[in-house]
Amino acid sequence: MPIANYTTTVKQLKTIGEIQSMLVEHGVSSISIDYAEKQPAALYFIAEINFQSVPFRLPSKWEGVLQAMKRDSNVPKRYCVEDQARRVAWRITRDWVRAQLAIIEAGQVSLGEVFLPYAVNSDGQTVYELFSQKGFAALAPAK
Repeated sequence: MPIANYTTTVKQLKTIGEIQSMLVEHGVSSISIDYAEKQPAALYFIAEINFQSVPFRLPSKWEGVLQAMKRDSNVPKRYCVEDQARRVAWRITRDWVRAQLAIIEAGQVSLGEVFLPYAVNSDGQTVYELFSQKGFAALAPAK
């Protein structure tokens, strides 16, 4: 099966607007877009978790999408270009955010549980990045 959304024609900023709308509907208090090389690279947002404002950074890593599209023989070569990969990456991110918000609405998890890996510290590192650098030993199963 080809990578999701590989034929999309939806512009990045339209998709980002859809993500922003969904997040605002779920109580996010602030949202901004981080740009790299004049292209949207990540969404930053602030949500209240346990009565504390917590910043999050949700990246869109188009490079991985482009590589996946190139490896997939079902994806025509004309789609395997940077601009398309950027559009696809944001559409995939939108789909993921929508799914996560659905399980929050269903009462299965909280926003903090879902987005915790993307929480950002004062140095701009995400929780996931911190764990990656410091090691995951703290999560090892009890013996």
